[in-house]
Amino acid sequence: MGMPSRPSTGQPDIRKRQMPKIKNKSSAKKRFRLTAKGKVRFNSANLRHMLRRRSQKMKRTNRGTQILSKPDSRIIKRNFLRNV
Repeated sequence: MGMPSRPSTGQPDIRKRQMPKIKNKSSAKKRFRLTAKGKVRFNSANLRHMLRRRSQKMKRTNRGTQILSKPDSRIIKRNFLRNV
């Protein structure tokens, strides 16, 4: 009952005192970027394969990057891009 669970070395247990580091998600860093005004940019999907059956309009509008909507960008910034 009065015995400690670990043998005492005289050193305080550092793991209990320090908060863990908040890490970014590596996958989110590769998929999203922040603009100068703080908006979230992303590469559009559906342009990898089977492009013959897609319409020219769809291929044209999905070129380049697009801006994420406000509610989605709030989620991405809060959960994945904290320290960027």
